[in-house]
Formats: sequence, C-alpha cells, structure tokens
Amino acid sequence: MSGLEKTPPTLNKPTHSRSSSTASSRHSRNIKDWEVMDDLQVEMMSGDNSQDLTIPGICEGYLLKRRKWPLKGWHKRYFVLETGMLRYSKTQQDITRGKLHGSLDVGLAVMSINKKSNRIDLDAGDILYHMKANGHDLFYIWVAKLSAHRMFKKNEAAQVHNGFFQALSQGTSVPGLAQRNGMQDVVTSATREYRASISKTPNSVVPKNTGRRTTLAAHCPDNAQVGLMQILYNNIGKDLSRVSMPAALNEPINLMQRLCEELEYSELLDTANHTQDPYQRMVYIGAFAISGYATAHYRNRYKPFNPLLGETYECLREDKGFRYISEQVSHHPPISACHADSDSFSFWQDQRWKNKFWGKSLEIMPTGMVNVTLPRFGDHYEWNKVVTCIHNVLSQQRYLEHYGEVIIRNLNSNACTCKITFVKSRYWGSDTNKNEVQGTVLDQTGSVIHRFGGLWHEGIFCDTLPTPQCIWKPNSQPKDYYLYYGFSSFTLELNELTPGLKSLLPPTDSRLRPDQRMLEDGRVDDCDKFKEEVEDMQRERRKQLAKKGQEHTPRFFKDVWLTNGTYWKVRENPGFANTNNLELW
Repeated sequence: MSGLEKTPPTLNKPTHSRSSSTASSRHSRNIKDWEVMDDLQVEMMSGDNSQDLTIPGICEGYLLKRRKWPLKGWHKRYFVLETGMLRYSKTQQDITRGKLHGSLDVGLAVMSINKKSNRIDLDAGDILYHMKANGHDLFYIWVAKLSAHRMFKKNEAAQVHNGFFQALSQGTSVPGLAQRNGMQDVVTSATREYRASISKTPNSVVPKNTGRRTTLAAHCPDNAQVGLMQILYNNIGKDLSRVSMPAALNEPINLMQRLCEELEYSELLDTANHTQDPYQRMVYIGAFAISGYATAHYRNRYKPFNPLLGETYECLREDKGFRYISEQVSHHPPISACHADSDSFSFWQDQRWKNKFWGKSLEIMPTGMVNVTLPRFGDHYEWNKVVTCIHNVLSQQRYLEHYGEVIIRNLNSNACTCKITFVKSRYWGSDTNKNEVQGTVLDQTGSVIHRFGGLWHEGIFCDTLPTPQCIWKPNSQPKDYYLYYGFSSFTLELNELTPGLKSLLPPTDSRLRPDQRMLEDGRVDDCDKFKEEVEDMQRERRKQLAKKGQEHTPRFFKDVWLTNGTYWKVRENPGFANTNNLELW
C-alpha cells in the first residue's frame, strides 16, 4: 500500500442497518451482516460534514474482487482511488500503463459493508463491484478512504449546484462552468425549473378522433402468477431475445410496431422542417428523439412479440401525413428495419436489441442509429439510443428508466450538434431526478446556443428560444389505459384491421399474425399453443435453407437495411395478392 496510514482510523460504528434494501448484498447468504452506508455514516467516517473541497489522499493497493461471471470465486486486483474515481486492473504496472479493467464514480454508488467477512460492495446500478480485504485493518482503511472520497464528490456536486445558479444570476458563462465541473451535477435543479414551467402550460391535447378504435377486444391478462423468476434465473446473462416466454408476459404488438410508436409525435419533425434557424431546428429534432421514449412509462408489465424472420408491418397515417414500412430482416441477431416518409421528413433505422438479466434488473441495449432527413433544408440527422432498464423485474413494483447520452449530428452540416443526457437515478430509493433528461444545442466551437430539458414522460421545456416555451408534451392517456397494457391512443390503433385493409396487406403483415391476434382477443391459452407452432415453423424454415446452403433474403430492404423502394409500388400494382409471399403462419 502507498500513501496509507499504518493503523486503521477509529471509526464510529453505524447506528442502524438497512441491509435488506440493496442489490449489492444479493450474493451474500448472511444478509443480516450487511450495512448500507447512508450519507450520515459517510460523514462520520470521513470525519467532515462541511462542504470542504479538499481532495482526499490517494488510496491504492491489492484487494480481492469477485469474478464478474459466473460470480464464483475471487481474484486479486490492483485498485486506485483518486478524486472520487475507483479504477482497477490486474497489476500496478497495468494501472501505470493505463490498461484498465474498469472504473466507477464512488459518489454515484451505494456502498455496503460486511465487517465479519471484510467485504465492501459498491453498487452503481449498471456497475457492481464486490471487493474483499485480506485483513480487518486493511478493510477499515478502505472503508474510511471510500467514505472520504464519497463525501468529497457530494460536496463537489453541491458547490457546482450553487455555482450554476450564481452563474445564471450574474450572466456568467455556464458552458465554461459545466466543462470545469460536469453538467451532470446541475441538471436536477435545472429540471425542477423546467418541470414547473411545463406544469404551467395547458394540459396535453387529447388526440383528435380518428374514427379508429379506442379499446381492445379484451383486457390485458394478469401475469402475476407466471413463473418469471424461474425463467429468468435459468437464463441469467443470456440474450433474452432467444428465450421463448409465456404468452401472458406479452403485449399484443411486436417490436416493429414498437418502432412505429416512435412516430407518434411526428409533428415535431413537421415543425423542424418549417423552422428556418438551424439551432432552433435542432431543438425540435432533440425533442422528437426524446418523445419516442414517453410511452414506455406505462409499459413495464409486458414485453412485445419478437417478429418472425420475414414478417412485415405497414402503417399508413393520412391524418399525420406519413407512411411507414418495417420488416424483420435478420433472426440471429434479431434486426428490425423500418422506413417512413412524408412531405416533411424521411425517417429510418435498423434496430438490434440485446437483453441481459442481472438478478433484479433487465437491461435492454439497442444498437443501430436513427436517421431523419428534412427535404426543405437538406439536413440529415443521425443519433444513437440509450439503455432501457426495468428494475425490480421479478416483482409487481417494477419501474423503468432510460439512461445514457444521445448525440445528434447533422451529417450534411457541422453548424451544430445536440447532446441529450438521460440521467440515471443517483440516490437509492429517491425520485429527485427520476426520468430526468437534459439537452444542449452546441455550435461549432462547443458553445451552448440552446438549453432544454424536463422529464421524458412529462414534457420538454426550452428557455433559450426567443419565446421560452414547452416544446413537447405527451398526449393524454386514453380512458382505462391500464386495462389495455398501458397503450396510448396511437398504440391502440397499431394492430387494428380497419375495413378494406386486409385485402391490401401482404400475408406477412403483423396484423394477420394469429397468435398475436389471439392475445389481443384474450385467448391466452390458444396464443401460447400457436406461438409455439409458428416458432417451430420458423426453425424448420431455417433448417431447410441451411441444407440448401442458402440464407434468407429480405424483401423490402437492402444490405445496409435501407428501403429498396418496392413495398408501396407492389402494394399498388400488382398488389400483394398477386405476388409470391412467404408463409409464416
């Protein structure tokens, strides 16, 4: 050890334990021996409860770390704790060379300790470290140092908050302050202001009557008794897109229809296409990128169907002025490609989802990029998606959050970029920054031109426009939405077979998929049986292709998953009834 005390400091023992409330103790059988360190205990152990920004000393040395997978056994790793960041590698030499195995901001982690086993667990949600010291003295040194560094990060964040609002009141350059101290630490207070402004705007507009359905044929099934725990624990660490789930866990739309849901607020793209100023235009593009996540707020009890290879879905919305087509172009890995166009925009993406179950939470990690073009200005915007995490997945108290950073670039102009942060909840059991989102539009020099933010399920406010305003607010949910899978009015219409539509659709369209329709009609047992049959048919088709040395060829999308422009032409002439089509069910 370097730079450490020879003897452990005298520590005040914690006054109470909240050992059952943290995921970081999930691998210990003796739960009663664990203590979750709250802020008061951290202050006591760090020896300071003032907002002192004196940087604690560096702490480094070898500790035992539990293996990431399959969480059995321990190996020796070299840890360095400096300015609130904990880094580790295999050896001290690897640290010196910059060859890291991982790093964690201790200010964002829940810290749990077990004195009997000299264990320290740090749980930052998506990052979880299980560590153990060889000896009680070394254990107390690390606990004290970690506490000091966590208090340092807390005080640093508090001073950033104060400096941010002082800068606003004095007209100081906020981008410079953010660059020095990190914008992540000030977004919560800013969002409170945005949220207050959003709440003052009129209630979200009830979508106009489209003449389409407003309910489903049956209520969603109660899946509380489904053995989800056994299913998930049998597949820990696996890609759940490859795991067949009982029908009662599904909602009666599929992943391609989920992609279409991202166009519910396509009017934001219409507005962007008629906005002359490029920086303001980017604000509306940013709001559109956020709006696609809104419906997820009510959708944490069920999962969408996985489309079959070759399955298609169209959505023709004359009321919104766009037409949409999607196709499942790959099975392993599962890839859904889609394209929509209107007079105001073109929209396309290919989405791949990786799902991982980590004991109490389920992470959904999308890859692929979203693309939007605006014909009036020749803009081509491209952006990534963030991680979606379902917490408490094994209980009926599930909740969902998005976290990560979205970067929006205009591929045809470097005039501005947009950065959007979906803030990860930072405090255990707290709703202070739940669903928080913050965005900035930056010019070529990196200066902030516009700021906007709010909550991704409540609305987005921009205070830097010529007239500060709420630029997006989600539509009101339909009556009794909780009885119909939490669907919005737009989503309720996605799987509807309107009069005269069936004869125009290819037989591969999702609306014609029997098991999905059975679930929508409340025939859960029938859905389970037929779902198994169509999945078996899909496996058989793949075997037959493999025997011939062939691979599936998508019908409406090209190699890089761009539309080949044939869908709407075939639909019009000669019509899908007069063409050769896949038999999927």
